[in-house]
Amino acid sequence: PKYEKYYKMMSLGLHKDVAKHALSRDQLDPSILDLDPEKSLKSQQSGSADGDEPALKNDPKYEKYYKMMSLGLHKDVAKHALSRDQLDPSILDLDPEKSLKSQQSGSADGDEPALKNDPKYEKYY
Repeated sequence: PKYEKYYKMMSLGLHKDVAKHALSRDQLDPSILDLDPEKSLKSQQSGSADGDEPALKNDPKYEKYYKMMSLGLHKDVAKHALSRDQLDPSILDLDPEKSLKSQQSGSADGDEPALKNDPKYEKYY
Protein backbone atom coordinates (compact mmCIF):
# COMPACT_ATOMS: atom_id res chain seq x y z
CA PRO A 1 0.00 0.00 0.00
CA LYS A 2 2.82 2.42 0.79
CA TYR A 3 4.44 2.02 -2.63
CA GLU A 4 1.35 1.06 -4.62
CA LYS A 5 0.98 4.31 -6.51
CA TYR A 6 4.60 4.20 -7.70
CA TYR A 7 4.24 0.68 -9.09
CA LYS A 8 0.98 1.76 -10.69
CA MET A 9 2.80 4.66 -12.35
CA MET A 10 5.18 2.18 -13.96
CA SER A 11 2.39 -0.21 -14.94
CA LEU A 12 0.72 2.68 -16.75
CA GLY A 13 3.85 3.13 -18.84
CA LEU A 14 5.73 5.86 -17.00
CA HIS A 15 9.49 5.39 -16.88
CA LYS A 16 11.06 3.98 -13.73
CA ASP A 17 13.03 7.22 -13.24
CA VAL A 18 9.79 9.19 -13.05
CA ALA A 19 8.50 6.86 -10.33
CA LYS A 20 11.84 7.15 -8.50
CA HIS A 21 11.61 10.94 -8.64
CA ALA A 22 8.11 10.77 -7.18
CA LEU A 23 9.42 8.54 -4.38
CA SER A 24 12.17 11.04 -3.63
CA ARG A 25 9.71 13.90 -3.70
CA ASP A 26 7.56 12.06 -1.17
CA GLN A 27 10.65 11.45 1.00
CA LEU A 28 10.68 7.69 0.44
CA ASP A 29 13.58 5.49 -0.61
CA PRO A 30 13.61 5.25 -4.43
CA SER A 31 15.85 2.17 -4.35
CA ILE A 32 12.76 0.06 -3.52
CA LEU A 33 12.08 0.02 -7.27
CA ASP A 34 15.50 -1.55 -7.91
CA LEU A 35 14.77 -4.68 -5.89
CA ASP A 36 14.86 -7.97 -7.73
CA PRO A 37 11.35 -9.42 -8.03
CA GLU A 38 12.89 -12.91 -8.22
CA LYS A 39 14.27 -12.68 -4.65
CA SER A 40 12.49 -12.34 -1.34
CA LEU A 41 12.20 -8.93 0.26
CA LYS A 42 13.85 -10.18 3.45
CA SER A 43 16.97 -11.41 1.66
CA GLN A 44 17.32 -8.12 -0.18
CA GLN A 45 16.83 -6.05 2.95
CA SER A 46 19.37 -8.10 4.88
CA GLY A 47 21.75 -7.52 2.01
CA SER A 48 21.38 -3.80 2.38
CA ALA A 49 22.04 -4.06 6.09
CA ASP A 50 25.37 -5.56 5.16
CA GLY A 51 27.03 -2.19 5.72
CA ASP A 52 27.60 -3.13 9.36
CA GLU A 53 29.78 -6.09 8.40
CA PRO A 54 33.16 -5.66 6.67
CA ALA A 55 33.90 -7.35 3.37
CA LEU A 56 35.43 -10.76 3.94
CA LYS A 57 38.84 -9.63 2.69
CA ASN A 58 38.74 -6.75 5.21
CA ASP A 59 37.42 -8.81 8.12
CA PRO A 60 40.09 -8.73 10.85
CA LYS A 61 39.65 -12.46 11.41
CA TYR A 62 40.46 -13.36 7.77
CA GLU A 63 42.35 -10.44 6.26
CA LYS A 64 45.78 -11.98 6.85
CA TYR A 65 44.85 -14.97 4.67
CA TYR A 66 43.72 -12.71 1.83
CA LYS A 67 46.93 -10.73 2.25
CA MET A 68 48.91 -13.97 1.88
CA MET A 69 47.24 -14.53 -1.48
CA SER A 70 47.71 -10.90 -2.56
CA LEU A 71 51.46 -11.34 -1.89
CA GLY A 72 51.51 -14.23 -4.37
CA LEU A 73 51.05 -17.28 -2.18
CA HIS A 74 48.80 -19.99 -3.62
CA LYS A 75 45.24 -20.29 -2.34
CA ASP A 76 46.00 -23.79 -1.01
CA VAL A 77 48.75 -22.37 1.21
CA ALA A 78 46.30 -19.83 2.66
CA LYS A 79 43.73 -22.61 3.15
CA HIS A 80 46.33 -24.68 5.01
CA ALA A 81 47.07 -21.68 7.24
CA LEU A 82 43.34 -21.36 7.98
CA SER A 83 43.22 -25.05 8.94
CA ARG A 84 46.32 -24.66 11.09
CA ASP A 85 44.61 -21.75 12.89
CA GLN A 86 41.50 -23.93 13.36
CA LEU A 87 39.34 -21.89 10.98
CA ASP A 88 37.22 -23.10 8.08
CA PRO A 89 39.36 -23.11 4.90
CA SER A 90 36.27 -22.98 2.66
CA ILE A 91 36.02 -19.29 3.61
CA LEU A 92 38.45 -18.57 0.77
CA ASP A 93 35.94 -20.00 -1.72
CA LEU A 94 33.43 -17.25 -0.85
CA ASP A 95 33.24 -13.82 -2.47
CA PRO A 96 35.87 -11.63 -0.75
CA GLU A 97 33.92 -8.46 -1.61
CA LYS A 98 30.89 -9.50 0.51
CA SER A 99 30.64 -10.03 4.25
CA LEU A 100 30.64 -13.51 5.71
CA LYS A 101 27.28 -12.89 7.35
CA SER A 102 25.60 -11.93 4.08
CA GLN A 103 26.94 -15.03 2.33
CA GLN A 104 25.90 -17.37 5.12
CA SER A 105 22.43 -15.86 5.48
CA GLY A 106 21.89 -16.08 1.71
CA SER A 107 21.26 -19.81 2.04
CA ALA A 108 18.41 -19.18 4.48
CA ASP A 109 16.37 -17.56 1.71
CA GLY A 110 14.64 -20.84 0.82
CA ASP A 111 11.72 -20.33 3.19
CA GLU A 112 10.90 -16.84 1.84
CA PRO A 113 8.87 -16.51 -1.36
CA ALA A 114 10.28 -14.50 -4.23
CA LEU A 115 9.16 -10.88 -4.13
CA LYS A 116 6.96 -11.32 -7.20
CA ASN A 117 5.30 -14.36 -5.54
CA ASP A 118 4.95 -12.81 -2.09
CA PRO A 119 1.20 -12.32 -1.46
CA LYS A 120 1.88 -8.85 -0.08
CA TYR A 121 3.73 -7.63 -3.20
CA GLU A 122 2.60 -9.90 -6.07
CA LYS A 123 -0.08 -7.45 -7.24
CA TYR A 124 2.67 -5.00 -8.21
CA TYR A 125 4.35 -7.41 -10.63
